[in-house]
Amino acid sequence: MSTAGTAKDAGPAGLPRLLGRILGAGPRPADGASTTAHDLAVRHRLLLALSALLTLSLFASYEGVHGDAAPLRGSSAPAVFSIDTALFALGEARQAATAETSSTSEFQRQIAVAAQSLAAAAADDVGDAAGRQAVWTVTGLITVYTGYVLKAQQEPSGSVLRAAYLSYANSVLRADGTGIVARLDALRADQRAVVHRQTSFGWALWLGWSVTALLVLALGAALLETQLFLRHRFRRRYNRQLMAAGTLLAGGSVTLVLFTVRTHQGMADTRALLDRSPAGPAITDAARSTAAYLSGTGFRAAAAVWIVIGGALLMALAETGLRRHIDDYRFRSR
Repeated sequence: MSTAGTAKDAGPAGLPRLLGRILGAGPRPADGASTTAHDLAVRHRLLLALSALLTLSLFASYEGVHGDAAPLRGSSAPAVFSIDTALFALGEARQAATAETSSTSEFQRQIAVAAQSLAAAAADDVGDAAGRQAVWTVTGLITVYTGYVLKAQQEPSGSVLRAAYLSYANSVLRADGTGIVARLDALRADQRAVVHRQTSFGWALWLGWSVTALLVLALGAALLETQLFLRHRFRRRYNRQLMAAGTLLAGGSVTLVLFTVRTHQGMADTRALLDRSPAGPAITDAARSTAAYLSGTGFRAAAAVWIVIGGALLMALAETGLRRHIDDYRFRSR
């Protein structure tokens, strides 16, 4: 019989008995009998359970942040910039249309910019089906607006007919609720709401990351306690598998937290930039800044698969670190 098998177990038994019942490790031996096999089973199952729970919690929390980074970078933010560009171009087109020496070429150039920007917004899958329908409606209204302005420019300056055509065009452009600008403002507000939802760190994420932090601490404490338990019972100074598990837990947790902080900061900076409503040449600069803020998010989001791999590795290390002692003790105690 091993030294651990003959030594009398000491210490309070209430917590081990409770953990044993929760984890299905069976009843703890009565006082005076060796409890080593039971204690090994409890710690073995506890490490596996904590590793599995941590993997699930960390994966869900990590995806909750990084899962929105790709659509923000690829569609939501570009759609807002496209709508901003269209609004600015329409404003420039209106100035060109109403100027004393109106320029047909400048007006048509700005209208072309607005149409291309709206096509880009549609390609970015702006909003839902209603949002895409709004884009096509605005595109049709721009055609009507352009027709009125071109008719006006064919009339002599100061003529009544010219003024009437420009009045019709202005009504199509700026009518409350139904005009081009009003529709684009509403569409932009909807798209900014999507951006705010994607970049927010709400209560669900706070709860998820809080639970994850507690599970990291619990698993770290369980690994350390198990290492000390094995050292005391089996006179082995170190258990390499448990040490590797602790290193993986610490290193992986810190790395994933840093990835998450970096991604969320970039998303928050993007939201703040969009809230400032850049106009004109500033839109291009803002788009470049957004690309810089969200650079690397794809790589960091792909790290989610390593959470699953790391969780499986943690469980494998806990299994191999304790299995030899469990089997050896069971064999020796017969």
